[in-house]
Amino acid sequence: MKGLYLVTDRALCGGRPLEGVVLGSVKGGARYVQIREKDQTTRDFIEEALRIKELLAPFRVPLIINDRVDVALAIGAEGVHVGQDDMPYAMARSLMGPGAIVGLSVETWEDVEEAEGLDCDYIGVSPVFATPTKTDTKGAWGLDGLTKIRAFSRHRLVAIGGINPANAAQVAEAGADCLAVVSAICAADDPEAVSRELVELMGGR
Repeated sequence: MKGLYLVTDRALCGGRPLEGVVLGSVKGGARYVQIREKDQTTRDFIEEALRIKELLAPFRVPLIINDRVDVALAIGAEGVHVGQDDMPYAMARSLMGPGAIVGLSVETWEDVEEAEGLDCDYIGVSPVFATPTKTDTKGAWGLDGLTKIRAFSRHRLVAIGGINPANAAQVAEAGADCLAVVSAICAADDPEAVSRELVELMGGR
């Protein structure tokens, strides 16, 4: 896994349809899309995820569902992302199967060490910088923390938390394989242009 990884937040889209923001980001170069919904009903989440999955199909961009393994299975999503308080990784992997993308958030050094023994497709370094969209974490890793994880871990690293055009190049240089971006894209007037800029800052990955 390499490249720009969009994580959605409907509340930051300013009333615009989520599909439009996702489409713009993918046209700008996003290579993965994660739908994150904490407040929707299961039915609404499934309907939204099906629309996004259909939208992404022509671009061959994988759809990853945050937390909800049931939703991912119901719609045939390519992957799921779980946090430390979600379904245990081993159970999520068993349900999703060996061919699915399964990512795992790491919030402490103990999480990083434990992940080393797992066959996850990537670990989400969460958060790199303090951010209003990630309020349930144990503190920011910072660039030094990201560099330390890169030196230790055998996994692909997806960096998330406060990443924007002002710091994207530094995060990539510190060892992130993917930049997971929420507000800098979802709240942008032109998600396509911002996505393209972020891809360029990563060196075109």
